[in-house]
Amino acid sequence: MQPDTASDASRRLRSIWISDVHLGTAGCRAEHLLDFLREHESEYLYLVGDIVDGWQLRKSWYWKQSHNDVVQKLLRKARKGCQVIYIPGNHDEAARQYCGLNFGGVAIRHEAEHFTADGKRLLVLHGDEFDGVIQYAKWLAYVGDNLYTLILQLNRGFNWVRHRLGLPYWSLSQYLKHKVKNAVNFISQFETILAGEARRRGFDGVVCGHIHKPEVRMIDGILYGNSGDWVESLSALVEHPDGRLEVLHWTALTAGASIEEAPEPIPSEESTCAS
Repeated sequence: MQPDTASDASRRLRSIWISDVHLGTAGCRAEHLLDFLREHESEYLYLVGDIVDGWQLRKSWYWKQSHNDVVQKLLRKARKGCQVIYIPGNHDEAARQYCGLNFGGVAIRHEAEHFTADGKRLLVLHGDEFDGVIQYAKWLAYVGDNLYTLILQLNRGFNWVRHRLGLPYWSLSQYLKHKVKNAVNFISQFETILAGEARRRGFDGVVCGHIHKPEVRMIDGILYGNSGDWVESLSALVEHPDGRLEVLHWTALTAGASIEEAPEPIPSEESTCAS
């Protein structure tokens, strides 16, 4: 599925940030990310963590051809001269042992520094190191991840029914997350803390992922950007040639076209592969 409303100019970008793809899970919308990557070219491409979901893959193997296609597309962009920087997150933390190395033209870094076309100096990092649950109660993060996976499975079935009724996509998981007071407070605190860290280190702004909430705004004079995810919001943060940052939502670019597919069964122990 390809967008028919985006102009050629809007597809020529200086930088793209994507995060929280969660390849290796049923909730990953790899087909739509692949479409997005085909439609947009850039000089810089930042993979801001949780690209592959090692937490889920350790429990059961799930890897569709579209997941493989995304990896191949990213490597192809690197071969064609795009500067691809991969910053592992908490779900793909195993890759952090390779920070400082380059593989297939992809630079693996703990964090990165990006200068926009209009001269802003941005700190780029996943952001999990500023999440107290991840740092001090990782067992609780695993519990939360299991609950989140369940909600996403319900979300897929819910939207399959909506599609059958001719209704547009609506994210149950995002709705719950943004309505629960504690979740709203956590997101607000996370954004403020990240902006404060950028200020403390002398940056003009920060770009992160982790919380699955796409955003670009000023926080006390610091530019805060979050690239969102490819599970719920299907979003990326982009830099235009003039240095302007914007969140792009794939659902908006496709002009409301349906992106729903039939819900997949939960794989059983017998149907999963351990390789």
